Parts: sequence; C-alpha cells; structure tokens
Amino acid sequence: MEDKNLAMAKRVAAAVADAGGKTYYVGGFVRDRLLGRENKDVDIEVHGIDVHTLEGILDGLGKRLTMGASFGIMGLEHYDLDIAMPRSEVATGRGHKDFAVFVDPFIGEERAARRRDFTINALMQDVLSEEVLDFFGGRDDLARRCIRHVDPRTFVEDPLRVFRAAQFAARFDFEVAPDTVELSSTMDLGALSRERVMGELSKALLKANRPSVFFEELRKMRQLWLWFPEVEALWEVPQDAIHHPEGTVWNHTMLVVDETARLLGQATYPLGLMISAVCHDLGKAVTTREKDGRLHAYGHEVEGVPIAQALLRRLTNESRLVRYVCNMVELHMRPNMLVANNAKVKSYMRTFDVSCCPRDLLLLAKADHLGRADEQGRKPLPEEGYGDIERQLEELLAEYDRRMAAPHVTGNDLIEAGYEPGPLFSDALAYAHKLRLAGRDKDDQLRQTLGYLRGLARTR
Repeated sequence: MEDKNLAMAKRVAAAVADAGGKTYYVGGFVRDRLLGRENKDVDIEVHGIDVHTLEGILDGLGKRLTMGASFGIMGLEHYDLDIAMPRSEVATGRGHKDFAVFVDPFIGEERAARRRDFTINALMQDVLSEEVLDFFGGRDDLARRCIRHVDPRTFVEDPLRVFRAAQFAARFDFEVAPDTVELSSTMDLGALSRERVMGELSKALLKANRPSVFFEELRKMRQLWLWFPEVEALWEVPQDAIHHPEGTVWNHTMLVVDETARLLGQATYPLGLMISAVCHDLGKAVTTREKDGRLHAYGHEVEGVPIAQALLRRLTNESRLVRYVCNMVELHMRPNMLVANNAKVKSYMRTFDVSCCPRDLLLLAKADHLGRADEQGRKPLPEEGYGDIERQLEELLAEYDRRMAAPHVTGNDLIEAGYEPGPLFSDALAYAHKLRLAGRDKDDQLRQTLGYLRGLARTR
C-alpha cells in the first residue's frame, strides 16, 4: 500500500502540472531513495507557478498549513509533507542565522539545486515521471561514498555545513572529499549557536553505525579545536601498550564510541550514553604519567568530570544530561574493576546505588572493555570474551534491582513508631538505606533503624 504522503505528493504534482508547473522530490528523500534507505521526511519543491496558484491548489486538496511563510514552505494538515518553492539565500551576517531569503518559483531547477550544501543532497526527482535531475554529480558521489560541496562560493556562507559534512559522513559511512575538507578548514565556526552544533552532534551519535567518523572528519578539517578541544586533546596522549595496544587515548575513545553505538538499543538514555563514551577518558589528557617504565593515568575518572562538564556546558544547558554524563565518567571503571578485584557484593550494591543509571553504566563498561584493537586495527577480544564478566555484572544488577523493589523503611514508618520528623530523620533514613542495600528485610531494617534512632536521640 502506497504511503499516504507519497500519494498526496503525486496529487499535488498532478495539479501543479495542470497549472503549467513541475514538482520534484528534493534533498535527503532523493538521496536515501537512491541508497535504498528509508526516509519518512518527504520534501517536494514546486517550480514554474506562482505562490498564489500553489496556495489555491493546496486549498483544494485539504487544509493548507504555512510552516515558513518567508521561506515559501507549506504543508497540508494530517500529512508529513513539506511543500516548498525554490528560493535563494544570501548570508547577511555570521553564523547559521543571518540570511536574506528570496522565493523565486521561476529560478530554474539547476539554480535551485545549486543552493544545496552537498552534491548528494542536490539531487531532484520528478514526482510524476521519477526522472532524476543531477546537475552536480551527486549520483557518482553516492557511488563513491563521498560527501562533496556543491558550490564553494555559497558553501562558506553557512558554517554549520562543516558539522553537517562530518555528520553525513558518519551516518552513511562516507568520506568527506579532500577539496571539501580543505574548504571547511577555512571556515569560522565561532558564531554558530550551541543548539545547532548539538543538533549535528546528536544526529551523528544516534544515527551512525560508526559515530567516530564525525570526530575523525572534523579532525581532518582542523575544526575540533573550538567546540571539542577536550576531545582533540586526546590525539597524542599515549597509553600503556599492554592494556591498550591500539595506541593513543584518541584511538581508544573512537573505538569505544563505535562499540557504544552497537549497544544503543539497550540504553535507557541513548544520547547520554553516547556522550559519556566520548567523554569517559578525557581525564587521561591531564593525568597520564610514566612510572617505573609504565604509563598510568591514576585518577583520570575523577579528573575527567570537570573536563567533561566544561565540554557539555559549551554545548547545552540540559542539566539532566550534564549530571548523567559526569556521573558516568566518574564511575565508568568501577564495574570491570570490581570483577577484576573479586569484590564483595556490598561493593557492587554501593556502586549501583550511586550510579544515575546502573544499566547504562554496564553498557559503557562493556564498550570500554571491547574498545581495543591491535596496531593493525584487529580486535584482540571478541565480544564473547567478555561474556563471563557481563553475566556476573548482570546477575548483581538484578540483585540490586530486587533489593530496591523490596519493601523498605520510609519516613512514615518512623512516624508510626512514634517519632516526629526532625533533624535526626535524614540520618536514620540513610542508615535504613544501608540496611536495604545489605539485603535486610523490612522488619530487620526497621528494628535496627529504631535502635539507631534511639541512640542518636540520647547523644544529641
């Protein structure tokens, strides 16, 4: 059964044709169609009729929506269909925000396509005949798996395109063309808003099989320094070859980022987990030292917290994300270390209890363990080599969940026992929580907590 948005696009195109115009699928929809990838964002562009004629056509097909009057973008209620008219843009200031936009239905297909960022996004497809218009070699670049700019004069007007190039390369596992890399290296990214940068980063981290490509391409462009200096600082930081034959902290981090992407389907907070993978070893840049002929980075998990916080504050004001990532960075080594040290159950319970998301913490620990390779890039540890560790951690997390789900002492229990809420309550409830972590049943928790509370009352 044909998608209703595609069916409506054809109805619009037929009416436009009757009025003397033409309608094309444009942008990512055409690109993904040629790649055999699903894309539910259907964008069409109408040429050869004026705005009022198009408005009349849409009014005859349903309730017309205006989603960007100054940009000539319309839609129809109950349809996910962007209907645009060709337009040109001229930068009037710095950053991705100061543009003068001119709607011109008679600009012509080639000039309309020229304003696109990359050749693979400049492809157009006639909605009715399905003929593909390719003015800039987009189909060849798809075959070569290449991200290439359309026009060097217009490309530099929008610095966000630097991040878009890296993001597309990551999502499609393409490579940015050398001339686009060089052009991107000349562009000033300082006026971009953090929301725009965060948007491109999020797409790369959540939609790519190998998000590391995003950072690798930005490094080639020499464009990490402004927005991701903490990540760039990892490039030449060495590691102990016994534990990390893959080389530098940069190499390890990129491997961990890609391993984490494989686990995203299990994550509670996917974006937070991915950014935690990026940030998990940032502290090694300031803690790596040689001792007795071996490299160590003692305390990097603690020193990395303020470094990760600085990176995140540059990108977002979302407090939940900042708290999550800082917590994950500080704890990322604990699960595997507990197993290696044959720790007691109470140590696991305490670790899970201070974690903002224990399940995601185990995913990061797994990615950290598997994110290693030899000098040739071959993984020395297949995933099943981590199986025993993973099973042990999963069993202990299940035990933690069981203890947290069991009945436990609350403030109401203390009130029912005859105590009035006051300064001693928080101490007593903290004590009760320790008993809960230890797996004591509620009756035992309450008995011991009341005894503890009586002792507190006598000494204060």
